[in-house]
Amino acid sequence: MKQTTLCYLDNGSQYLLLHRVKKQNDASHDKWIGVGGKCEADESPDECMIREVREETGYEVSRWSYRGIVTFISDIWPCEYMHLFSATQWGGEEIPCSEGDLQWIDKEHLFDYPTWQGDRIFLQLLLSDAPFFSLKLVYQGDDLVAARLNGTDIPLPPRE
Repeated sequence: MKQTTLCYLDNGSQYLLLHRVKKQNDASHDKWIGVGGKCEADESPDECMIREVREETGYEVSRWSYRGIVTFISDIWPCEYMHLFSATQWGGEEIPCSEGDLQWIDKEHLFDYPTWQGDRIFLQLLLSDAPFFSLKLVYQGDDLVAARLNGTDIPLPPRE
């Protein structure tokens, strides 16, 4: 399975999101997500997250929390383990991202933007400051068909 990271920079009232609009053949095209990417050989999840945040935003993360692991199962995309982080401290200057447009989004408006249906589950877990979790999301095409949180089936969030 592919190993990836996703990080939500948290300034207290907002998360930094990436509107994925610049990359060809992007499974997340036109969606709003955190920043992250694929783990490289011999790289731990936190090392990958720090590198990806720096490459995509220019920020150097100095305080973060490992929030959960998300297992993505898909009938059209490679399966992956995504290591989910939030960061509350960073330095540096924001740079343009080659994969999309960065924007600080008020937490109360997170669900006003197009996201993956399953992202709504883990975003709600982040917002509620849930303890470390394991979330399994099963997709058929772009449709979420099953979700399990810590081994228990959970209701699916509404589609956009």
